[in-house]
Amino acid sequence: MLSWEIKFFSELSALRLYQVLKLRQDVFVLEQQCLYADTDNLDQQALHFLLMSEEDDDLVAYCRVLPAGTSYPEVAIGRVVVAPNARNKGFAKQLMQKAIHFIEDEMQAPAIKISAQSHLQHFYQSLGFIICSSPYDEDGIEHVEMTLINTQLS
Repeated sequence: MLSWEIKFFSELSALRLYQVLKLRQDVFVLEQQCLYADTDNLDQQALHFLLMSEEDDDLVAYCRVLPAGTSYPEVAIGRVVVAPNARNKGFAKQLMQKAIHFIEDEMQAPAIKISAQSHLQHFYQSLGFIICSSPYDEDGIEHVEMTLINTQLS
């Protein structure tokens, strides 16, 4: 059984924060071999979305939502990650849909911005994001900026 946790930084327990940082390090730094400062002083301003396995209390999938004006003029979703042993089960799509619906419904944001690894642009396009930049290098991996317009506010 899986359960969602949506928390502000101050609400994260030491265990949850450790799980988040470990998963991000395991995937982004070690697996993808990107040497970068993952702890960028933005977590404190973010809303954290965690998909947890209730059986073993493991973190299955995670992303953070940054308020408008933090990294982009728009609300942003970042640090999207699924645990290696939980991939190809639709958790990334569930995670993104959960974050998108929250941003649109609760935050009433007119648009959402992401910096997507280029090889994942089709996945994000399937969720309604459109490419809004040329490809660029971020920590040795090609990325593109993508935007999703909140049609509920039109």
